[in-house]
Amino acid sequence: MRGVDAESRKPAHLTTATPPAVPALAARLAVPAGVLAAVVAAFAYVGTVDPNEPGHYPVCPLLRFTGVHCPGCGGLRSAHAFVHGDVLGALRANAMAVFGYLGFTVLWAVWVVAAVRGRPLRIDPGPVRLWALGALLLVFTVVRNLPFGGWLLP
Repeated sequence: MRGVDAESRKPAHLTTATPPAVPALAARLAVPAGVLAAVVAAFAYVGTVDPNEPGHYPVCPLLRFTGVHCPGCGGLRSAHAFVHGDVLGALRANAMAVFGYLGFTVLWAVWVVAAVRGRPLRIDPGPVRLWALGALLLVFTVVRNLPFGGWLLP
């Protein structure tokens, strides 16, 4: 029979579909709040335990075995300076890390706005932007390890 629901034998226009449950605002904000709590805890720890003092954190294995500074070298010192309000010191320790902090802040804010509006967060940078980011990190790594790029070293 056309127009009849097979399970209930009622015409299709008379059956009522249950709308999907919309999670409450608190439930939608739980994951972004958890991520923020984890990041704040990590920054609080790095702000408390000084990475400039030897013995608190492991040495970068790439630096230890090859003498080459990776893009993350100086990241903990950068975070420590950033937590203490020394933005210039954070930039000196690892400029890319500071831009990463700012990028995370913007991305997290966009995520919260999307969650409040009940929309999923869609991030699709595309291959061109991902390759550009990778190239930027590669150039940063190479330049900071060349003699004229010493100003980028931690």
